[in-house]
Amino acid sequence: MSAHAETHAHDDHGHHHHKETFITKYIFSQDHKMISKQYLITGLIMGIIGIIMSLLMRMQLAWPDEPNAIFSALLGKWAPDGVMDADIYLALVTIHGTIMVFFVLTAGLSGTFSNLLIPLQCGARDMASGFLNMVSYWLFFLSSLIMVISLFVEMGPAAAGWTIYPPLSALPMAQPGSGAGMTLWLVSMAIFIASSLLGSLNYIVTVINLRTKGMSMTRLPLTIWAFFITAVIGVISFPVLLSAALMLIMDRSFGTSFFLSDIFIQGEVLHYQGGSPVLFEHLFWFLGHPEVYIVLLPALGITSEVLATNARKPIFGYRAMVASILAIAFLSTIVWGHHMFVSGMNPFLGSVFTFTTLLIAIPSAVKAFNYITTLWKGNLQFNPGMLFSIGLVSTFITGGLTGIILGDSALDINVHDTYFVVAHFHLVMGISALYGLFAGVYHWYPKMFKRMMNKNLGYIHFWVTAISAYGVFFPMHFIGMAGLPRRYYTNSAFPLFDDVSNVNAIITIFALVGGAFQLVFIWNFFYSMFYGKKTVQNPWKSNTLEWTAPIKHIHGNWEGDIPHVYRWAYDYSKPGHDDDFVPQNVPLKEGEEELHH
Repeated sequence: MSAHAETHAHDDHGHHHHKETFITKYIFSQDHKMISKQYLITGLIMGIIGIIMSLLMRMQLAWPDEPNAIFSALLGKWAPDGVMDADIYLALVTIHGTIMVFFVLTAGLSGTFSNLLIPLQCGARDMASGFLNMVSYWLFFLSSLIMVISLFVEMGPAAAGWTIYPPLSALPMAQPGSGAGMTLWLVSMAIFIASSLLGSLNYIVTVINLRTKGMSMTRLPLTIWAFFITAVIGVISFPVLLSAALMLIMDRSFGTSFFLSDIFIQGEVLHYQGGSPVLFEHLFWFLGHPEVYIVLLPALGITSEVLATNARKPIFGYRAMVASILAIAFLSTIVWGHHMFVSGMNPFLGSVFTFTTLLIAIPSAVKAFNYITTLWKGNLQFNPGMLFSIGLVSTFITGGLTGIILGDSALDINVHDTYFVVAHFHLVMGISALYGLFAGVYHWYPKMFKRMMNKNLGYIHFWVTAISAYGVFFPMHFIGMAGLPRRYYTNSAFPLFDDVSNVNAIITIFALVGGAFQLVFIWNFFYSMFYGKKTVQNPWKSNTLEWTAPIKHIHGNWEGDIPHVYRWAYDYSKPGHDDDFVPQNVPLKEGEEELHH
């Protein structure tokens, strides 16, 4: 390319010679802003499916054996005369868990905000590879489609729990959902992992190589640190799940015996020998535990940004926050064994995993205290995004405290596989990550859709969701301590648990109310897209670079030159300045010191 052509190409960046068609702009788009919207809307649709499944399970638990017209309508042959079949209950548990953990909280949260914010907050024109970015979204879409199709298979969807332990997942004849439904689950997850890896590699390369002039790593917003480290964890741990899925496919279809040994079905000995289902548990949880932080870290990063912006003061302990993200990333990969304390693990190994698990409390506490200190004496702006961020700090602490009990191998034995575990991980992973997702949507909606969401509907959404979430998961701790096992479709066979049936009904009522009020959010989201109040360029008076880009979306993010960076992202209420915010692209005044604490 000649020097003239090169300068011409450089000048023309962001001005397309060809007119974009509907398909290149909205469907096969390579623009990171459009791809982030695709991730978000796909994630929300999958989230609605996941929530409906959880409500069906709750209704079954609250009023077992009672005919229900909703069951007949939604489950068809799986609910003869309106009474839920036991097999479909386990299938609902399986697909609900899979959808929420992977499709909503991993792809919906990380995919949306990593795509939207990494180029904009680093000062890049786009992702390192727009094409790979587009491919990663379409692989995610394809895997979502296959997972939904698996619900309509003749014998029913996968039903081995979302952790798909063998032998239920490895023997096609083990139960109805172990046939084609399980095969589709494995195919869907293999494609999902490919999507996740392509996305993660793109995020890592973009953060390392495409930061604008002056954007050193210590000036990056904490959101970018969180997305960057999340991508690194994903690249390390997702391939392990892929290997487990491939070995499971071999066991199912090609007669190998990685995870099977000494199996008897109706008195007949199967020819499998030498494998071990515990090996599968190790492989699954080597992804499964870091997965918790793949889900949580982006939510915590979003919270850092939203809290600092709406407290109008610098984030407290920036470097400690970065260090805690790095510590969580490292520790999360060496604690997987705490999911396996009752699998016959050597007690010495159990004590090692107990130690590493309890260590994670330290960086997590650093984050919690830093959030609280950031709020302390701040000039707080209580918009919906801020409320959800504060809600996240609350559920992160309450959910984390019960983790100390589950992380101790001696204490865990009493509550393992009870509703105590369900309560713990839903608070710390499910609700906290969803709060992060909501906070991010309310905060960056104007950047994505050029309009504001309705604030009052946002308040209603927050308060009903917050009260319902605790109404559901707080009582669950107590029925768990009473010994109520999870994944049973009814507890009416055990007179021991008659006393807790009322609690189950109360939990279900909270769940139904909380689930119904998510429709307020969905309505607000789609209505505001067309009729919301038009936004100004920097509605929250925020410092990060994405608010310096024009409201009108252009390919390349900025017209003309990319802004240079002269300071960190948290110069709020800085003495010596007229405004209570100083964007990162404003040069330092004479004698002004750069903050970093």
